[in-house]
Amino acid sequence: MSKKKKILLIVAILSCILLSFIGGQSYSKYVSEVRGNGMAEVATWSFKVNGQKEQVQKIELVSTCDNQTLVGNKIAPGTRGSFDIIVDGTDSDVGIDYQIKFVNESQKPTNLKFIYDHQEYNSITELENDLSGTIYADDENKTRTLTIGWKWEYQTGTNENEMASNDRTDTEDSQRIVTYSFEVMVSGTQVLPQQ
Repeated sequence: MSKKKKILLIVAILSCILLSFIGGQSYSKYVSEVRGNGMAEVATWSFKVNGQKEQVQKIELVSTCDNQTLVGNKIAPGTRGSFDIIVDGTDSDVGIDYQIKFVNESQKPTNLKFIYDHQEYNSITELENDLSGTIYADDENKTRTLTIGWKWEYQTGTNENEMASNDRTDTEDSQRIVTYSFEVMVSGTQVLPQQ
């Protein structure tokens, strides 16, 4: 091989190496990877009724009686009292819609009435809708105390006939009813956050 051919071959090889280096650089790119952490604190949920997390509570009217009207540790015409349902969302970071239901009611005396917010109700289930409400997430006080009064008047009616009829009903109820009972079920649901 002649010296010219060897030089041309070396120049050709060097040119290929140089072109592949330059060409390779034009197709390369800078790549960087930056990592971070995603984090969100989850809102806490806390819902208590009368200081307990359970949802069904039994109310005994005898234990809520005014002592002056209590008859032999039993309710009777002429007795009255009240009880509280305390709904507490103090440790919750979200708003709470609460709903109160009375279940498993049995043997209610006919003339026993319930009172809430200065309104009288013939039955405990009548006032359920008036006991529902909302505790908002930004409320300063996240406790609601609902005081429910009850009374069994000694004599009911507006005239002699009604009074006599109601006296008979009270007497029949006292002979027929052994125990009047009901359970309170309070449910709390998170308020849907505003869009």
